[in-house]
Amino acid sequence: MKFIESIKNVWKIEELRNRIVVTLSLLLVYRFGAQVVLPGIDAAQLGGLADKTDGGLLGLLNAFTGGAFANASVFALGIMPYISASIVVQLMGIAIPYLQKLQKEGASGQKKINQITRWLTIAICLLQAPGYLASLPALGIPQSAFLLGTGFLFYFSSVTILVTGCIFAMWLGEKITDKGIGNGISLLIMVGIIATLPQAFLQNAATRLEGGGNGGLMMVLIEFVIWFVIILASIMLVMGVRKIAVQYARRTATGGYERAAVAGSRQYIPLKLNASGVMPIIFAQAIMFVPSLIGGSSFLKETVVGAWMQTNYSDMFGFWYNLTFALLIIVFTYFYTAITVPTNKMADDLKRSGGFIPGIRPGSETSEYLDRIMSQITLPGSIFLAIIAVFPALIVKLMGVQQGWALFFGGTSLLIMVGVAIDTMQQINSYLLNRHYDGLMKTGKNRKAVA
Repeated sequence: MKFIESIKNVWKIEELRNRIVVTLSLLLVYRFGAQVVLPGIDAAQLGGLADKTDGGLLGLLNAFTGGAFANASVFALGIMPYISASIVVQLMGIAIPYLQKLQKEGASGQKKINQITRWLTIAICLLQAPGYLASLPALGIPQSAFLLGTGFLFYFSSVTILVTGCIFAMWLGEKITDKGIGNGISLLIMVGIIATLPQAFLQNAATRLEGGGNGGLMMVLIEFVIWFVIILASIMLVMGVRKIAVQYARRTATGGYERAAVAGSRQYIPLKLNASGVMPIIFAQAIMFVPSLIGGSSFLKETVVGAWMQTNYSDMFGFWYNLTFALLIIVFTYFYTAITVPTNKMADDLKRSGGFIPGIRPGSETSEYLDRIMSQITLPGSIFLAIIAVFPALIVKLMGVQQGWALFFGGTSLLIMVGVAIDTMQQINSYLLNRHYDGLMKTGKNRKAVA
């Protein structure tokens, strides 16, 4: 009842209500575009492409685009080129002085970085779009489905539409961030993932229930309970922090003829257990394409090693694939945490504000202490992240879950859904608390809103 009352309070705040309506409207536009097939392709003959993307790596890519990849849609590339461009720009900011300078210029510098990211997104789209179109026949679309043929006219028009679709999706995400609620780009990815969830669940449930030899209703319930537990574990990973106590120096306040001692206040520095989010999984997933490509190269293709690499690293639910995947996630978690958590800057800011960690000298010792704590909490965080990432493979091997449904038992899909949902709820929560309502994430007695 308290939760229902909190939902009612959301609609009592006009600004929040308008932002939610804008967000839902733009997400509806994105989902509509995901169903619009590219001109020149017969939508009735896309069954082969849908079968190819039912599981595995293509299934994961299809989930990120909300089924647009399997629909040969105008949004087939999704928002992923923009994500790739953002990652590249972020990593380049470590080594390129110009980008480092822009990062220090505040809002004006961030505006220039955003512009660079957009142009890089277009460049990535121009590379990915022809590759996607060229792969369609190999992915199960017959030649008869190409109504205009596969000549220059088809490629030129389709590449233009795919690039425009990605840019339009990027614009929708930015508008959601500006005029709606939550992070727009993240919400587009999350909605795309959720769009494929009901179909994956129903297909797996139908397989379990038909014939009575696949576990029946009991196995469906057990799988649902396991999925719920994994969601709770992912929430713990996303929300887990190590609080470092900070003491601010005692200072003297002077007012008129009086002098009063102001006691120092105690606060905390929250160091996240998983400061890198899903980025290590994304990096590792990109690297996992390399072994199979190397095994299929002309140099190793006819050798035993090449055949072994192709066999073991083409199956994302295989043992060697997931062992390598987990190790890469642990390595990339340390790498990404090191470049995104500036312990030196945190120590300097703390020193300038008159704060210190009890028992630790300000300056370099504080920086070393924070770095040591981050290293200690990153190890269990990275292992936990790796376990969640490879859990879909475990659930497939141990319980025989269909690959499409197994993708929602961990990995990038689940962590994105959990992380984006928590971030959006926190923003809604702040609106409620600012209007003197109880938030969605905290129970208590409701208070009268302030006009």
